[in-house]
Amino acid sequence: MTTSAPDALLPRRPRRPDARFMLSHPAHLLALGFGSGLSRVMPGTMGTLLGWLCFHAFSVRWPQVFTPLTWGLLIVAGFIVGIWACDRTGQALGVPDHGSMVWDEIVAIWLVLLLIAPTDFASELIAVLLFRTLDMAKPPPIRQFERRFKRGFGVMADDILAAFFTLLALALWRFL
Repeated sequence: MTTSAPDALLPRRPRRPDARFMLSHPAHLLALGFGSGLSRVMPGTMGTLLGWLCFHAFSVRWPQVFTPLTWGLLIVAGFIVGIWACDRTGQALGVPDHGSMVWDEIVAIWLVLLLIAPTDFASELIAVLLFRTLDMAKPPPIRQFERRFKRGFGVMADDILAAFFTLLALALWRFL
């Protein structure tokens, strides 16, 4: 009969979140982008698309409520609450920046869309594609920032930095 090592000595394998995990705590629901992060295909892109859809739908449906000031407050609040939600969810998953955590993409794309508004569909599409490219490629200094800052703050902040570089690139493009 073979004896096995105690579970505490085995390396912890990151868990793949599912709907049950997502619904087990409000932090998980938020960090996983209300389910968009559960996608097996490009969850970060799914989170970004959800953010874009929400921004557009809420701004068109309730323009008196979702003003630039309201969006600004939501982005700040979303960033602060996102630090907590992503930190707690990352700990539960065993990976500080698990790919299923997409709240950071949602908040960051809201920032991009807020600062380029009002605009047309094509401009928004270019902004979304540029943001996703920068977020996935993590060019310097985003990569160095991500390595230096961990946990919830690092998860949230590196996407805000990608949003900043997206806005900078769009501004340069419009200028030229």
